Amino acid sequence: MVNEGLPRAVEVILAVLGLAVTAPLWIVAAISVAASSPGPILFRQERLGRNGIPFTLYKFRTMRAAQGGLQVTARDDARVTPVGRVLRLMKLDEWPELWNVALGDMSLVGPRPEVPRYVELDDPLWQQIFHVRPGLTDPVAVHLRNEEELMSRVEGDRERFYVQTLLRYKLLGNLAYLKKRTWRSDIAVLFKTIAVVTFPGSAPAPSLQEITDFMAEKQGAEAGSSA
Repeated sequence: MVNEGLPRAVEVILAVLGLAVTAPLWIVAAISVAASSPGPILFRQERLGRNGIPFTLYKFRTMRAAQGGLQVTARDDARVTPVGRVLRLMKLDEWPELWNVALGDMSLVGPRPEVPRYVELDDPLWQQIFHVRPGLTDPVAVHLRNEEELMSRVEGDRERFYVQTLLRYKLLGNLAYLKKRTWRSDIAVLFKTIAVVTFPGSAPAPSLQEITDFMAEKQGAEAGSSA
């Protein structure tokens, strides 16, 4: 069982206010993106939302246009522009997602939406996640604010590590949150998100070894219970 958080009407009001307040900064971000490399200012990508329904996610473009490669990003990814690195570090590339919130594709707080390539629709964990709208932020995303750095430390198949370890780590963490979620806890997540973006050292982030050990323990427990 998963719980709902902030009422939808409140989210729409906050999203519209957010769009209005940040509008002047959008101009600065848009000019910076346009000057960083040729291509569109906004990045559009298909993600899966509530009930597994696809929607178009909007972000400021942080990579060079027409670049192939993985759909996950590491700190050392050569596709990211210098301006894009700043936007990603400060999470400013996420601002256009307020429009997704206003449209009803997303919530302010909820599991981050994933690209279809990495989603297993028949997985019970994903089926529970799809009971709620994806969000701009969630407690796991706040905890894993060093995700790109972690990915850069992976030796070997980064995509495989992301799907088999990091993504499952996110799913388990988000489901644990959703089972005890309230509108008050959603507000707390929003404030904590602002705090860790403004003061990155205000909360510790996990190491690659900690995540690997945690998932190995979980997988061992699952194997033992099914034996």
